[in-house]
Amino acid sequence: LHMPAQSGSTTVLERMRRGYSREAYLELIDDVRRLIPDVAISSDFISGFCGETEEEHLDTISLMEKVQFDQAFMFAYSMRGKTHAHRTMEDDVPADVKNRRLNEVINTFRREVQLRNKEVEVGRLRLVLVEGESKRSTPENKTYSGRTDQNKRVVFPAGSFATEEEVLKHLQSSGSGLDIDGQSLLAMKTKVELSRGDYALVQVEDARGHTLKGTALWRSSIAGFEQLKSICGGLNSSTVPSQTLSKKLIL
Repeated sequence: LHMPAQSGSTTVLERMRRGYSREAYLELIDDVRRLIPDVAISSDFISGFCGETEEEHLDTISLMEKVQFDQAFMFAYSMRGKTHAHRTMEDDVPADVKNRRLNEVINTFRREVQLRNKEVEVGRLRLVLVEGESKRSTPENKTYSGRTDQNKRVVFPAGSFATEEEVLKHLQSSGSGLDIDGQSLLAMKTKVELSRGDYALVQVEDARGHTLKGTALWRSSIAGFEQLKSICGGLNSSTVPSQTLSKKLIL
């Protein structure tokens, strides 16, 4: 969900004629996360708007620390013609100050997205749309890259994987939730390689800034993932396979 803040300072937002305050924006963020618990939120930020003080800049930093955005688009302000600011304000923040503040905004985003992904993503199961081989994939160490439905990039080792049909059949017959070990998956008769456009169920094991790293458990689908959630009563950190399982799955 894209929710452009532009600034974390109410006084800057007033000069921008944004129509909301810092407090209203934070209240909206709280409402969104309460109603859609697994939502990913992106935003826009402008550093060095007309008359921006150091205190107003720090308000933006503190907003980013509080919200911990999943993605952000960050720019230094540049005056554009035929705008309210062009007609009524002066572009009076020096370029070196704009650039320094922008770097602080970027560094804050990078730090906070790393912390959030470590907290929210590691240990989770994610349905990943496979986009193909990752940029750093090699013949000796082939890896795939894909996206979660939060548009987060996930990298995981290639291999041959069990099919969703066999896995769901096993889970339904066992009646034990997501209780399936690596040997059970390895013993399943049908093995498939993933292709671009496939879905894979991936256990997230690490977060490096924007990028998540994990292990694919089996080829999946949107419908099968929803069925899996109904079988297991949700897919939070208490119901994912163990780390031992993940290590056994690299074929």
